[in-house]
Amino acid sequence: MRRTGALALLGAIAHGSLAASESLPRGVGPEFVKFFESKTTFTCIGNPSITLKASQVNDNSCDCPDGSDEPGTAACANIDPLSPEQPLPGSVTGTTNTTAALPGFWCVNAGHIGSYLPFMYVNDGVCDYELCCDGSDENTHAGGVQCENRCDVIGKEYRRLEEQRRQNKERSAKKRRTLVKESRELRRRVEVKIANLKTEVRDLDAKKAEMQAKFDEVERSERGKVVKSEGQGGKLGVLVGLAKSRVNELRNTLDKVMDQRDDLQDKVDQLEDILTKLKEEYNPNFNDEGVKAAVKAWEDYAAGQPSEPRGDLADSDIMEVLKEDSETSGINWAEFETGEASDVDVVYNWEAYLPVPVRDYVHQKLNLLRVWAIENGILADNPTSGGESRLVTAAREARDSATNAHSVKLGQLEEEQRELEKDYGPDDVFRALKGKCISGEAGEYDYELCWFDKTTQKSKKGHGNTNMGSFVRIDKEFVDEEERLDGKGLGKGQRLVLRYENGQGCWNGPNRRTDVYLGCAETDEVWRTVEAEKCVYRMEVGSPAACEDVQEPGVPIKDEL
Repeated sequence: MRRTGALALLGAIAHGSLAASESLPRGVGPEFVKFFESKTTFTCIGNPSITLKASQVNDNSCDCPDGSDEPGTAACANIDPLSPEQPLPGSVTGTTNTTAALPGFWCVNAGHIGSYLPFMYVNDGVCDYELCCDGSDENTHAGGVQCENRCDVIGKEYRRLEEQRRQNKERSAKKRRTLVKESRELRRRVEVKIANLKTEVRDLDAKKAEMQAKFDEVERSERGKVVKSEGQGGKLGVLVGLAKSRVNELRNTLDKVMDQRDDLQDKVDQLEDILTKLKEEYNPNFNDEGVKAAVKAWEDYAAGQPSEPRGDLADSDIMEVLKEDSETSGINWAEFETGEASDVDVVYNWEAYLPVPVRDYVHQKLNLLRVWAIENGILADNPTSGGESRLVTAAREARDSATNAHSVKLGQLEEEQRELEKDYGPDDVFRALKGKCISGEAGEYDYELCWFDKTTQKSKKGHGNTNMGSFVRIDKEFVDEEERLDGKGLGKGQRLVLRYENGQGCWNGPNRRTDVYLGCAETDEVWRTVEAEKCVYRMEVGSPAACEDVQEPGVPIKDEL
């Protein structure tokens, strides 16, 4: 059958019975009945100044310039608007561009749907059942061809397919409504989360400001305090700190004295060796009074040394004293430093035991009291090993903790706000599909679509996967394709297109990208994928999310006005 999709022009069925009436010429469409009601004359539709006899209608002679007098023959096919343009010297203009009054031969197709057939197909010896299922276009039986009326069978099958398409459309629309409900719930959850995060951010902002103020206050007290010592605060803490410092000072001094003693002993030993050698080796006959006096002095010195060693302090005892204090030697300062809470700790911490309603008020007053006491030397702070007091360290940690918590929550809030502002199509319907993936095969590859994420080409031979693009935006494009019998086609009209860009680079080419054209379907399915041009892929996908918003049967439409 020839050129069925592009040539069919459906008429109004409501007037089909009029066109089939015996009083009208063959081939007259329902919208042109009024021009053929006269029994005696006929006026050319596009040329009212030309009037013909009624017998000249369908006489196989093109008498009207617009061909309106031959609705049931092929005599005026040269000006058939459904025919391809070509040079035709026999036409009024020499081409088929002459304006024709009639769109074609009208096939009533009782039991099915009436339609127009190009005039050139009338009585050409071919049964054009796809447009003229009743066979009325071949009434002269050219070439002995007789076209039976198949409208009952064709109409029944058409109605069956139409009912199937209608049911599929209703099911698809129902699924779309379900997706919309899911998307609305997801959006509501995001909105609730944003509201909660805003509240948390406000609270954390206030807490951060409070912790900053406390840190500034404590740092000011640190700079102005008078009493500083190691150990805890209070009299015992100060005493322990001073004692520890004094012991360390004496230990260092004793260590230095030991070094000096050893140096002096070395010098004494050297001098004794020199004098002993002098005494043993000098010449008594040598009359040198200076030498004699020196030898006599050395003999007196040696005679005065004790015969037995005195009970001097042993070096081992001194070294024991010089050992660092620890749990096993010397003083265990930790027992004094980590013992019971000092008076300072008590003043610092006792408000923790107060009831919550009065704690903040008392805490504020106590902070002022602490600062005053520290600045005036009444209380001692407790510096850590780094020289910073524990109070300042705690305040800094509290401030940093509040700042970090505020930054984390603020980041979460901004991320959720961006998510809420994203374009997820009409009615936010694609929000329910985000992150889900579907795939379909084509040749030696499987092609995967992950909604609002990326598209991937997967080799069936295990050669790895190729990123074909990441989601960027939603567009619309007009498509004009024939309806497929299986329903897996885009059809004709505006269609949603998902753009996936900046994929893996091609060899000596640009980065891959994928244009995902969406058609209405009952389930999510990749219909077909082709490489439209180098590194540019066209993926056709069916989804209930791409269906029109059809009102559910039996559910009244709300009047928003």
